[in-house]
Amino acid sequence: MAKILILDDNLEMLELQAEHLRGEGHDVTLSTTGTSAVAGIKTGAFDLLVTDIIMPDMDGIEVIMSLRKLQPPIKIIAISGGGRINARDYLELATRLGVHGTLQKPFSGLELCLAVECALQSPA
Repeated sequence: MAKILILDDNLEMLELQAEHLRGEGHDVTLSTTGTSAVAGIKTGAFDLLVTDIIMPDMDGIEVIMSLRKLQPPIKIIAISGGGRINARDYLELATRLGVHGTLQKPFSGLELCLAVECALQSPA
C-alpha cells in the first residue's frame, strides 16, 4: 500500500481516480489546488503524486518543479487533457522534468492503476 496524493481541480475526476486507487488498497489524499498540494507534501510523507497539469492557481508543471526541489525522491505521474496546447506537449514537458509516468485524458481506471504500479516500482 502506497500513500498517494492526487491533485486535480476537477472534483469528478479527482473522486474517480481516488476510487480506483483506494480499490487497489492505497492510502489516498485529495487536493484541488497546486498550492494546497505543495503544502501537504511539505507536511506529509507521500510515495506518489498524481497531478493534473492545467489548473487555475498553480499548474502541474509548477507543482512538479517545486517538488523536485522540496522532495526529490517523490514519484510523480502527470495527467492532462490539454489546454492552450496539445496534451502531449504538456506531458512531454512533464517527462523532461522527471515524472515517472504520464496519462492523457480520458484514461481508464485500469490505465491509472497500471501507471501507478509502474511508477511505484521504478527506481527513485
